[in-house]
Amino acid sequence: MNQESSINHLILEILGGNKSSFDVLYAKYRKMIFLVCLRYAKNRQEAEDFLQDSFIQIFRNLDKYNASKGPFEPWIKKLTVNICLQHLRKTSFKFLLSNLTEIMYLPDNNGFNAIDNLSLQELTSTIQKLPAGYRTVFNLYVLDGFTHKEIAEILEISENTSKTQLFKARKFLQRMLVGNGMEYSL
Repeated sequence: MNQESSINHLILEILGGNKSSFDVLYAKYRKMIFLVCLRYAKNRQEAEDFLQDSFIQIFRNLDKYNASKGPFEPWIKKLTVNICLQHLRKTSFKFLLSNLTEIMYLPDNNGFNAIDNLSLQELTSTIQKLPAGYRTVFNLYVLDGFTHKEIAEILEISENTSKTQLFKARKFLQRMLVGNGMEYSL
């Protein structure tokens, strides 16, 4: 039985009321989902809150998962990103985005060399130091693969604001990395 068939079988067991199957699903995906949450959260405690809410929503929406539309892992990652964004919308990060006066053009360049050279822990820790607006756009664009148009729709901002936030996030990260004795070109 391949991994997707195994996951589909597990989902059917969960939908049938088997609680221990949900425990298996949680154990299998907890770390991956927590890492997504850490990228959006300002600290570990907030990431744990995001994680808990993500698994609640995964459980509540499990009957909506359709294996014919794609694999399970991207589905739960997208659901998790949406949970994180919902939490961030409740906070004041929107205020930071709306106060931008400087709109700069940023070429559509997805190359971020520093990611390849940092450990996962270093990367997560560095991203968490970004201001909320920068962190959100950076995560959505660089790590989750959304376009500026999609980010603008999700966050209810302009595409130029998304581009500016990404530009500023990269500059901020570059200053942090150079300040730590690392020489990276972002």
